[in-house]
Amino acid sequence: MTSPLNGQTVIVIGGSSGIGAAVAKAAAARGAQVVLAGRRLSSSRDNGLRSEPVDVTDTESLRRLFETVGRFDHLVYTSGPSVHAKALIDTDLDEAQNNFNVKLWGALRAIQQALPFLDERGSISLTSGQLGRKLASGQFIKVGINAATEALGKQLAKELAPRRVNVVSPGVIDTPAYAGLAEDQRLATFANAASALPVGRVGQAEEVAAGYVLAMENGFICGAVIDINGGGLL
Repeated sequence: MTSPLNGQTVIVIGGSSGIGAAVAKAAAARGAQVVLAGRRLSSSRDNGLRSEPVDVTDTESLRRLFETVGRFDHLVYTSGPSVHAKALIDTDLDEAQNNFNVKLWGALRAIQQALPFLDERGSISLTSGQLGRKLASGQFIKVGINAATEALGKQLAKELAPRRVNVVSPGVIDTPAYAGLAEDQRLATFANAASALPVGRVGQAEEVAAGYVLAMENGFICGAVIDINGGGLL
């Protein structure tokens, strides 16, 4: 059966690695024309995927991206900062504000600039995380950003209809986001997380990508938060 994505254009912002790259690969496998956009990318075409540079903190950069691509069908936003757990008393709030600027305000900037080019029956998929609803010591930045993103997704699903807006909320996923850890520390982190999950393991980027594909393909999913966390909220 042919995928609804066949022949459609998908823009993945934050698609240079990890979950974003997995979404791009999955969409391309279903026949979509995929544009990967990120701060570390340059304009190129490789193996059927197109890359374009963008800075999500810069409105003009986002405007250029959408003008360059033109009309498209689906926007996937996976950009997010690396946030280290700290108590409020120990946190540089300017740094915290920068974190919000990338993941929350960056998403809003992207959507605002995308709307003139996004098909009226297209979709927008945002990214939160289980820390939006699962509280953890020292994680007030992630909790705040993710909770706000989920509320934003529902609000915009109402405001931007008939375009559909959904949010994918991953749990602990084995991606390059953990590359800064020493190998033994990374494995210990995953083992500890896996021991608390009903599925007994952490997730893979491809498993999360399937949630974004579902949100794009299924025209009856709107205003949803799609949890892909191995039971992490139980």
